[in-house]
Amino acid sequence: MTRKPWDLAFTAEPTEVAVLRRALRLHLGIWGLHEVTDEAQLCVSELASNIITHVGLGTPATLAVSMNGVHLRIEVHDPDTRVLPTLLDPDLDSEGGRGMALVDAIAARWGVQLRLDRKVTWCELATGLTSPNGHVEGPGVQRAEALLEFYAGAKPPLRPGAGKLGRAVAEESVITAITDFLHWLRAHGCDADEALDRAQTRYDAQLNS
Repeated sequence: MTRKPWDLAFTAEPTEVAVLRRALRLHLGIWGLHEVTDEAQLCVSELASNIITHVGLGTPATLAVSMNGVHLRIEVHDPDTRVLPTLLDPDLDSEGGRGMALVDAIAARWGVQLRLDRKVTWCELATGLTSPNGHVEGPGVQRAEALLEFYAGAKPPLRPGAGKLGRAVAEESVITAITDFLHWLRAHGCDADEALDRAQTRYDAQLNS
């Protein structure tokens, strides 16, 4: 899977934070990074809110999201190079200063870059990816690959990330396995179409959970 960088301009307003969160959830869903969506949305909320609080309402800013190896990189750009986010250790009664502490607790790493016309506050989240263009090793994926290894007799196991040829061979093996399972269902008096519908429903539910 190719995960191309993307960015979204926004204005530092509380209503815009919800827009950023929705856009991020949509893109991470397309990228197959559902497991890290909640943490990523929280980091975006804190970084954008930091601009609202410390730089000012109405500040033009940009959210940029990309991959850095197997880490998800989230950047927020704003034009004020004087006000830098700092990591505070607020006491339990403090109402402020918790934003970057929360990002620090969630992210694998974070920092600030100063450029001529703007500053970039960024953080990176671990994704569980096996490679930058790979997939998250969830239980369903692990079971499927174990089955493909047995089914195709492949050593090492077929993995879609091994170039176009490897991806095509793996995809054909998956289709063959599904076809054989449909034959099995029919041979045992089961409704193959119903089984496919139930599988699709379960798959969609797991993606949206």
